Amino acid sequence: MAKISYDKIKKDEKIVINEFQNNARENIENIGKKCGFSRQKVLRIIKRLENEKKIWGYSAIIDNEQFDLKRYLILIRRSTEPIDDAISKIIELTLHKKGKKIGVSIEFSSYLYGRYDWMLVVTAKDITNVKKFGNILEKEYRDVISEVQIMEELFSVTRSGITNPNMEKLRDFV
Repeated sequence: MAKISYDKIKKDEKIVINEFQNNARENIENIGKKCGFSRQKVLRIIKRLENEKKIWGYSAIIDNEQFDLKRYLILIRRSTEPIDDAISKIIELTLHKKGKKIGVSIEFSSYLYGRYDWMLVVTAKDITNVKKFGNILEKEYRDVISEVQIMEELFSVTRSGITNPNMEKLRDFV
């Protein structure tokens, strides 16, 4: 019987997460109705997911253009040197702090498997600040980085599962 309840809990969590990801600001009662659950059950599930660190936090998806910001993707390839010291800097968010000082905000930072080893998604006013940030990266991690690629996002179709409400503007880029 315990297996069935565990499976049921996981299934209910997935239902709430799917609805919650569509709009975390939605009224809990409305989320409950859409999921077929009571308000209290949705609150319990969300609280449990937060306590178990399955939900890390909440974030607004903004239209960068409205704030005179552009998004950039930075791909990093590691050298063959050990990265022991670099890990501490990553954990301490050293780069996040240095980026903020020059007007670069890190939205995503991910360790990868594939051609590149690390990915950063950043926002900044222009490419100049991002290139400065790239130079800081190369200097800070001189021994462990063999290549840094910077790409500018031209148009965001979806972010965090949310479709861009200005999809018609995509025609300008194609």
